[in-house]
Amino acid sequence: MRRSTIAVGIVLLLLASAAAPAGALAAPAAQEETLTCEFPTTMTDASGADVTVDAEPERVVTLNPSAAQTMWEFGAEDKVVGVSQFGTYLEGASDREVVTSGYPSQVSVEQVISLEPGLVLAPNTISNDSVTQLRDAGITVYRLPFASSLDSVIEKTETIGQLTGECDAAGDTVSEMQTTIDTVRGAVDGEDEPRVLWGTGAGYSAGPNTFIGQAIDVAGGHNIVADANSSRAYPQLSEEFIAEQDPEFVVVGVAPEQLGNEPTSYIPEDSVVRNTTAFEEGNIVVVDNNHISQPAPRIVEPMTQMAEAFHPEAYADATATTTTTTADSTTTTTTTTTTESSTTTAAATTTAADDGDGSSNGSAPGFGVATGVVAVLGAALLARRT
Repeated sequence: MRRSTIAVGIVLLLLASAAAPAGALAAPAAQEETLTCEFPTTMTDASGADVTVDAEPERVVTLNPSAAQTMWEFGAEDKVVGVSQFGTYLEGASDREVVTSGYPSQVSVEQVISLEPGLVLAPNTISNDSVTQLRDAGITVYRLPFASSLDSVIEKTETIGQLTGECDAAGDTVSEMQTTIDTVRGAVDGEDEPRVLWGTGAGYSAGPNTFIGQAIDVAGGHNIVADANSSRAYPQLSEEFIAEQDPEFVVVGVAPEQLGNEPTSYIPEDSVVRNTTAFEEGNIVVVDNNHISQPAPRIVEPMTQMAEAFHPEAYADATATTTTTTADSTTTTTTTTTTESSTTTAAATTTAADDGDGSSNGSAPGFGVATGVVAVLGAALLARRT
């Protein structure tokens, strides 16, 4: 039996002393996160099945890109022997066996079995038949629930850590995520919220009850989908609605290799967005599509980019100096935002359709710019995302 227990304490101090300069923030309350890895372990998955992992898995297959991204963030990519076709954007992932194909993803059951995994992490978009076949072959399969909020992304990260024996790394990752969320939330607190649209034009966008929508909110934006009077997680917006709302910022997800172009070039010539304040003022926020559309740790990167774009002065004042206190020492660091320069295929820009937010009452797009410019946000949809 293996037991690894960690207690991760987060203390974020943002210039909270009386001598702090103007614009300093009060520090969030200290948070402690405890994760325990113990095998055998039994956890109930999204389908209601009690899944037992007998021993720490040394060979893991990820059937969705967010699970793969999470393992990479843990530094546990060496355990991953199989990935989905949408997970190959991760550094070194192209060396793994690709065990899915098509859109939505279909699993090659035979390939997965041949890899002899100790654990398969599956999204809720994978068919019941595939899961049944794998389980009948003696493969341990855990179906991950869809992530409808930033909190659920954090919970999913913790779950993957516990299932794979990576509790220390999961605790560190969650701590970093929560620290970033708290920092961004504090930085924009009290600021006016500009109207924001996620997407390149009329089509599907993320509602407020999605992890993407929450990232916009935390960054200090007002997601115009909240005014669409729709109960769907990913409602379809009309040109008329977008024109009426006149967003002040537009957030566009782009494949990593297409980052760096003129931001307005990502907006199609016939898009209603070109008639909005956002376009006229050049307020197009371009983010890595693999990060914003997958419910995984890197969601905090586009969230930070949005906060910097929506509230540049407040964000700069609040994050000029971040003092992080650990058990042994106190260091002062400058907060910066980086973008991964990994490569992906055009198909991978639609990963979110196989791996993202989930809703029983809404379709789920995962659309970036596959060839530089796209006509509308999303042609292919899935009923649920994980």
